[in-house]
Amino acid sequence: MKPPPFPNRDAHDWAQKFPVSPKMVLLIPLVLFLLIGLFMSYYTVSTESVGVVKRFGKYHQTVSPGLHFKLPFGIDSVAILPTKRQLKLEFGFSTANATNPDQFSMEPELERNMVTGDLNAAQVEWILQYSITDPKDFLFRYRNPASTLRDLTESVVSEVIGDRTIDEVLTIGRTEIELQSLSRLISILQTVRMGITPETIQLKNVNPPDQVQASFNDVNRAQQEREKSINQANGSYNQVIPKARGQADQRISAADGYALQRINEAKGDVARFVELLTFYEKAPDVTRQRLYLETMEKLLPQIGKKVIIDEDLKSFLPFLNLTPTPSEQ
Repeated sequence: MKPPPFPNRDAHDWAQKFPVSPKMVLLIPLVLFLLIGLFMSYYTVSTESVGVVKRFGKYHQTVSPGLHFKLPFGIDSVAILPTKRQLKLEFGFSTANATNPDQFSMEPELERNMVTGDLNAAQVEWILQYSITDPKDFLFRYRNPASTLRDLTESVVSEVIGDRTIDEVLTIGRTEIELQSLSRLISILQTVRMGITPETIQLKNVNPPDQVQASFNDVNRAQQEREKSINQANGSYNQVIPKARGQADQRISAADGYALQRINEAKGDVARFVELLTFYEKAPDVTRQRLYLETMEKLLPQIGKKVIIDEDLKSFLPFLNLTPTPSEQ
């Protein structure tokens, strides 16, 4: 009995032309297996990151940036974390084309709406900037650390804003709110050991609800006008008062100088009089004559030109030279 004809004549001809041995059948999958394993055995960590190697899902080691090798086929897996780069979370808004999927929330309206301590509503947008400082704690202590961090931050900021009035939240209390929120968040994260260090909390846009936005704008303008008037008044005060004080100090100093001058002159006169009295007591006539002559020496130059005639002189013919001499012209 003849065997049935080969169902596919072309395949039969190719099999006779290129015979495949059983060893070749085993060798080809083995080579493919080794190539795939080799391709899966290396990975690269960028300069701003570290690699956390997990072996069968358990922490194995942390590697530095560069080219590294691992066991393939799911034995080792690597999580690359940007530990040298500052990350951020946005609350109440979202930035377009953000590369970090945890950076913003899908419901920013719920995060934005808050209640202040005086039971007023406010819409608050803020940013948390943080860095990963412990990759092992970040990956293995919490299932979703970024989401947990977002919830903790929202809770802390809501608590701090709930202790402030609406005026503080909108105007003068922003810096204090940022610092107090950051301090509380740092304390909480150190307790729970999340492997994250918060660096800054920045309030971006803080506004009242849309229904009362116009009224709050009027209040803010009035407060700004008040501050402007106060600053102008303080400027005028700083110009006038120091000038008046300077003039007063100058007049007081002049009066003190004049008083000191008069006192010194009086003391000098007293000392001179005492000295003359001493000489007068020793020689009254001589001292009297000297005082007379000294006084006349001072007075006569002030009188001008005078002619003195003895009253006892008889038969005196006055002769006046009416032509002035060159010295008298």
